[in-house]
Amino acid sequence: MTGNLSLNINIKEARWDQSTFVGRAKHFFTVTDPRNILLSNEQLEHARQIVHDYRQGIVAPGLTEDELWRAKYVYDSAFHPDTGEKMILIGRMSAQVPMNMTITGCMMTFYRTTPAVLFWQWINQSFNAIVNYTNRSGDAPITVSQLGTAYVSATTGAVATALGLNALTKRVSPLIGRFVPFAAVAAANCINIPLMRQRELKYGIQSLTKTENKIGESPNAAKQAITQVVISRILMAAPGMAIPPFIMNTLEKKAFLKRFPWMSAPIQVGLVGFCLVFATPLCCALFPQKSSMSVTRLEPELQAQIKEISPGLERVYFNKGL
Repeated sequence: MTGNLSLNINIKEARWDQSTFVGRAKHFFTVTDPRNILLSNEQLEHARQIVHDYRQGIVAPGLTEDELWRAKYVYDSAFHPDTGEKMILIGRMSAQVPMNMTITGCMMTFYRTTPAVLFWQWINQSFNAIVNYTNRSGDAPITVSQLGTAYVSATTGAVATALGLNALTKRVSPLIGRFVPFAAVAAANCINIPLMRQRELKYGIQSLTKTENKIGESPNAAKQAITQVVISRILMAAPGMAIPPFIMNTLEKKAFLKRFPWMSAPIQVGLVGFCLVFATPLCCALFPQKSSMSVTRLEPELQAQIKEISPGLERVYFNKGL
């Protein structure tokens, strides 16, 4: 059964042109929309049914193109793209802003004592582990051992960085001390993401032609993909961890926060949240999801293989991940 809606809409791809920053930004503003975590199971199942039916060539009477795209993005926000399983709520991309604003706000409020640093860095890395596990690739699944190694290493790195910098900044301006959590998060990202994707670094990431024909696995492509993800994650955290310290340093000298010191954490969380609403999708959009690399930068054996099967091929493409 088909309605009036065309069956030629490619809902496997994003709605907007992903070769431009604006197109990628529109896509990720939709993907990371925090309102999606408020949807009921019935609404999620309804969206899943619309997407499933459309892929089978079935269109409900009266379904519009806008409704189809809305269902596609609701479906993508809650169901794993490879396995089709419903993802853990706090691990979904739509939960990034509310979860990160709470955790980051508290990291930046309670950073002065060792127990507080230990607790909030542990909470942050536990959340990161859930996000990485929830969004794991179906083609290169994360083992429990890999997840545990990355989790322990990232937590240790973040805590060591935070405690070390706290000790160094005790004799400098309090404002400098407020940037310690950001340094710890940046260090943890540099440890966590490569460890979580160590299989790709060792064996390579699947490289494709522009028409998505498989070429082979390339460790060099994996290095580029992981570098781009690390840069995006660090820059994603930067506005929320760099702008509020200046504001809070000023506000804490005012009478209001001296009278109501308990308001410091809610204000900090709110400021971080405001920054993350924009930083999360914009930094996800910095690099194309379907990244590319010149054939000349691939491994010699893969270059030789390409010359045999596709002599005129100049670039290969691959999914960089998030």
